[in-house]
Amino acid sequence: MTVAGMAGYMVAIFGSSSAAAISLGWPWWLAVAVAIVIAVVFGTLVGWLSVRTEGIYTIMITLAIGVAFFYLAQQNYTLFNGFQGFNKVFAPTVFDVDFREPVPFYFLALVCALAGYFFVKTLVRAPFGVALQGIRDNPRRMHALGYYVNAHRVAAYAAAGLMAAVGGVLMVWYNSRISPGSANIGAMINILIIAVLGGMRHPIGAFVGAIVFVLAQNFAIDLIPGFRERFNLVIGSVFLAIVLFSPDGLLGLWAKFRSRLGPQSPTSNQRRRPQ
Repeated sequence: MTVAGMAGYMVAIFGSSSAAAISLGWPWWLAVAVAIVIAVVFGTLVGWLSVRTEGIYTIMITLAIGVAFFYLAQQNYTLFNGFQGFNKVFAPTVFDVDFREPVPFYFLALVCALAGYFFVKTLVRAPFGVALQGIRDNPRRMHALGYYVNAHRVAAYAAAGLMAAVGGVLMVWYNSRISPGSANIGAMINILIIAVLGGMRHPIGAFVGAIVFVLAQNFAIDLIPGFRERFNLVIGSVFLAIVLFSPDGLLGLWAKFRSRLGPQSPTSNQRRRPQ
């Protein structure tokens, strides 16, 4: 979320916004390209700092960097325009298609989401992705096999930073503004909940978690009495239940449900004994 916030701020700074004294007014395509590059470099540096730790310490370092970025953006008026942020950061018009309109922007976001999904699917099947899975499961063994574990982890941060940067560009275009609140602690926790809800071991898990979270946030609060005041409590309880009973998220629960209801494998498919 911090990388996405960085990309959104860079779009506002290099592009056009209400803060004409700060924004440079570059063409939108150039501002987006530079913003994505800076955000990816920032995400890579975060990875370079984080890979030297493990477990709770990695979480604390990334959280500390996110909090530091939030307060930097809130208190710096020369570059980030303080708590006001940037307004009127509009999406462009390309080939007579105005992406400020809801339908064109929806399909733009859909295309980017599908591109990110297939990017992850391709990456997982590539040798680099297989090495990352091995490092996730047993980094010592991968190091013994000759893999540079820290370099692979930093590269994984860079790949994740690329997708987060694209999301940050879409975020600032969707809201037509960017401020410190766009990347505060609440936004970071929401991203974490979405990832855990869906299932972090599956590329489709982020979509499942986002659908459940957004539906609960926008519709359940109106259908269930008192849910609006207790939304964080309910989501937090669901988060704890998922972590305790299904570390693989909702997709893990679905897999267990299917395995229990699925037919037993026929005996004809069993391995035949050698003659």
